Amino acid sequence: MTSKEKATEEPVEKEQEEEQEIQDLEEDAVVEEEKELDPLEELQQQLEKKDQELAEQKGDFLREKADLENFRKRLVKDKEDAVQFANQRLLKELIQVNDNLDRALDASNTSLETFKEGVEMIQKQFATFLKNQKVEAIEALGKPFDPNLHEVMTQQESAAQDENTVIQEYSKGYTLNGRILQSAKVVIAKKPAKKKKKAEESAKEEK
Repeated sequence: MTSKEKATEEPVEKEQEEEQEIQDLEEDAVVEEEKELDPLEELQQQLEKKDQELAEQKGDFLREKADLENFRKRLVKDKEDAVQFANQRLLKELIQVNDNLDRALDASNTSLETFKEGVEMIQKQFATFLKNQKVEAIEALGKPFDPNLHEVMTQQESAAQDENTVIQEYSKGYTLNGRILQSAKVVIAKKPAKKKKKAEESAKEEK
């Protein structure tokens, strides 16, 4: 190869090398750009995933909120029903007693004795009803006065009974499951006055 040919080839090779270097630099730049874009794309994907998760959580929250509201409404309705119909069974039993009273009062050509027997039967039915409701009568007659059970209407002098002993009932008292439902209205004994005692003693001496 002549020196002239060599001189011609060297610039061509140099030019080719420069072009290759430029191409390599461009490729490297593209790769670097892709590397720079990858984290951004990854971040974007993460954000999209978080948005989706938040949307799902919001949907779950709204469903749970709706379920809770429905449950609250059911509780309110159940409470209203319980208050409205709490005495349904009790009233049904009272209606039966009232029906028997109506039949007794409507009965024609009934003797006094038969009528009395009918009333006694109704009274027993009503007593059974009270017992079923855990309502018990307070025993008062002959018992010492108890302010927790008795309400004093008046006092009467009595030599036969100890002072503060119940000697008469105006109306019965009742308890419900051991708690006072109605106090017994009673008359209690008190000591006779001294003048009365002396008069009684004088009368005994005269006899």
